[in-house]
Amino acid sequence: MKPSGFLAVLAAAVAAADFGSAQSSTAVSVDPARELRAGKNFIPTPVCSEEDDARILQLFGGLRVADVTDGMDAAGLQNTGLMDPDIHPLWRDTEHYAHRFIGIAVTVRYVPTQSAPAGKMETAQYDRWVASWYEKKSGEPFIALLRQGSALVIEDAEGIDVGSIGSNNIMVWKMKGCVGVVTSATARDTDEIITEKIPLYLKHVGRGIRPGRNEIESVNKPIVCGGVTVMPGDVIVADGEGVVVVPRARAEEVARYARKILEGDKSGRRNLYQQLGLPADDSVK
Repeated sequence: MKPSGFLAVLAAAVAAADFGSAQSSTAVSVDPARELRAGKNFIPTPVCSEEDDARILQLFGGLRVADVTDGMDAAGLQNTGLMDPDIHPLWRDTEHYAHRFIGIAVTVRYVPTQSAPAGKMETAQYDRWVASWYEKKSGEPFIALLRQGSALVIEDAEGIDVGSIGSNNIMVWKMKGCVGVVTSATARDTDEIITEKIPLYLKHVGRGIRPGRNEIESVNKPIVCGGVTVMPGDVIVADGEGVVVVPRARAEEVARYARKILEGDKSGRRNLYQQLGLPADDSVK
């Protein structure tokens, strides 16, 4: 069955995107977001090497938000990096913890539009207007930057009922290697996203599409999400307790102390499970 409406437009936009390696080419298929104001707000390549990202992710493997928060404290970063608890997981898996993720930030910012809404149109005219909006004002040029281990962090138009994230495009991002998504605002198609089991952290649900509501403003520039500054390349740790952002320059020292906290906690819980005759959770096996 062919997709219709929003899905058809999105499918066309995805098909038009350059899915080549972001390292091998800096060309990204966008239009008058045309390299986002002629490149001024778009860093077209990842800020760190893929090898260094993999090394950092290995240091953080298995760490929880609580552990990383303790690591931030030990590094002198108390009350830094913790997103507002309103940013919460859309779904939770209390058996295998599949809602948790650790990734390297690719940052995106959408802003409320100043353009007039569509007004009454014939169906074909409206479809062309929607397609043009996605092509020229509110596309996804960040797709070319996604790779294995990426965490997509979106600052979106607050207070506007727009679902920039949906059940279709979030799967495209996952196919590109994205391990989880965080937004300061909304997503739609949330029933399907829960079924897809793609980690998503959001403020609340949205319903509307982007046309007439928001425009893309920057990619891989500093953003604010959940009251926290997020830089491209930062480490994002997300679980049932929310989201913490670790500055890339402090990641190693934070991870070292966080690992110490986790290993001590696992040892203590393992003994208590045994004493209580309870099956151990996945994290201590």
